[in-house]
Amino acid sequence: MCFQVFGSFIMSDSDDDVPTLSAHTLAALQEFYTEARSASTHSTEPSDQFSVGAVEEDWRMSQFWYSDDTATRLAEEAVREAGDGGRIACVSAPSVYQKLKQGVVDGSARVSAVVFEFDRRFATYGDDFVFYDYSRPLSFPSSVAPRSFDVVLADPPYLSEECLSKVAETVKYLSKGKVLLCTGAIMENVAKDLLGVKMCGFRPKHNRNLSNEFRCYVNYPSQLLNV
Repeated sequence: MCFQVFGSFIMSDSDDDVPTLSAHTLAALQEFYTEARSASTHSTEPSDQFSVGAVEEDWRMSQFWYSDDTATRLAEEAVREAGDGGRIACVSAPSVYQKLKQGVVDGSARVSAVVFEFDRRFATYGDDFVFYDYSRPLSFPSSVAPRSFDVVLADPPYLSEECLSKVAETVKYLSKGKVLLCTGAIMENVAKDLLGVKMCGFRPKHNRNLSNEFRCYVNYPSQLLNV
């Protein structure tokens, strides 16, 4: 019987023989398969569902997520102003909602938060999700009562007076009083007229650089004003 050796495979020219592997090759192959399975497991493991970026940005919906530091800073501000047992509405601001739910912000366990979003991918957050279309600013389910949020944090999806005007209607409906608005610097006068807010020193940052200068506005005494 004649054999030919190809690498570590021992092939037989007999139709009755089955190709076999050497003990060394079997051990190496087993190690390779073990590492491959481990890598596959890690690559398919879902990330923290509340981490900023867990839902990928979709530019078609004008989505630009805050940097981790900015989301944390805004979440801290909202928690501080809402107080124990307070309620926070995140209107088109899922990054801040996610940071609140991650539990990494001091006091976040003592408040509740709701994310108002057009993107139905965020429906994975269950009862915390409310579908929101800014063009229908007061179209809410009956479970969303007027003036039921201690802090309303809003980030209108578009830099236009039309968009901000409609979002302002939403904010006024939801808010007990405190408003935290994030939008372009060019909207300063419109924001002041609609919501009585003042520009802060704090400058929000995004994971992607935006061509327009972005600012933060509040209608209450805030630590963000002079940052």
